[in-house]
Amino acid sequence: MNILKIWTVRAEGMMFRVFVLVIGFGLSVSGGVTLIMYLNLLAAGLTFPDYFQFILGRIESYLLLAGILLITISIYSPSRKN
Repeated sequence: MNILKIWTVRAEGMMFRVFVLVIGFGLSVSGGVTLIMYLNLLAAGLTFPDYFQFILGRIESYLLLAGILLITISIYSPSRKN
């Protein structure tokens, strides 16, 4: 019975980490697609400094950073020892 309890606690912690990983992956994909979409502004005549200034002002651009942070936390966070 004790082994079953330890296994379920580890499984619950692992499922939370997988959930955070999937959320982070979704955010980073959304942010990356948005940054690629905004690359069309370069074809419209903007320069690279103008492009970077534009994407730093957009809230969607920070989704990529938030997603990468969540992925990193879910992969490299230490697991609980019981």
